[in-house]
Amino acid sequence: MSNIQARWVPIQSPVEDKAMKPLNYETKKPHNYETILRDADLPLPPSTEQLRSGVLLKKLIKYWVDDKNSNCFMIFPRKLSITWSDDPNYWTWLPNDSPNEKGVEAAELKNVCWLDITGKFDTSNLTPGITYELVFQMKLEDPAYGWDTPVNVKLVLPNGKDKPQEKKVSLREQPRYQWVDIKIGEFKHERDSVGEITFSMYEHAAGVWKKGLFLKGVAIRPKYNI
Repeated sequence: MSNIQARWVPIQSPVEDKAMKPLNYETKKPHNYETILRDADLPLPPSTEQLRSGVLLKKLIKYWVDDKNSNCFMIFPRKLSITWSDDPNYWTWLPNDSPNEKGVEAAELKNVCWLDITGKFDTSNLTPGITYELVFQMKLEDPAYGWDTPVNVKLVLPNGKDKPQEKKVSLREQPRYQWVDIKIGEFKHERDSVGEITFSMYEHAAGVWKKGLFLKGVAIRPKYNI
């Protein structure tokens, strides 16, 4: 595994880019969007503006469509498997500070030595032919400690056809009090490779207590959005 420094990028909501083109889903519907919206937390059908800014799916996932008609998703922490997250001595839950995400929770790491965050996602709802990237969206706030040892991030693609993408990422020098992206991996979604992806961030070996991490979620989005 390679030891790679994280690329820290300020997170931008899809509604913040004023130059984005009008959504053209009225002439070409986004891939599988009617099935996706069965879990929507709003009356259907959603407006063009709602699809652009994002629709909550049971407050566990956010779905939106970009200016190229590609599906994008944010998986919130309550949808992830976080070791010890049911014990407030180790993790606590707090309201997400993003607009249009009322009722969504972020996770705050209080103190753990065994860091393990894992999630899964069915790629059938991704737009075929698009290269997607996955990123953890998180931040550190002081007093943060225990981050001298790099964490591991890993992406496993459907059916085991490709070797898992895995690397070490150093969080030690990250900026405080700012949501940042930590890239997990990327892949091109094709119709013949539909299945479940698994992604994770973990650090088990050092035995060092860690504190001060806030987790907003995992974004799955076209790579060209960056």
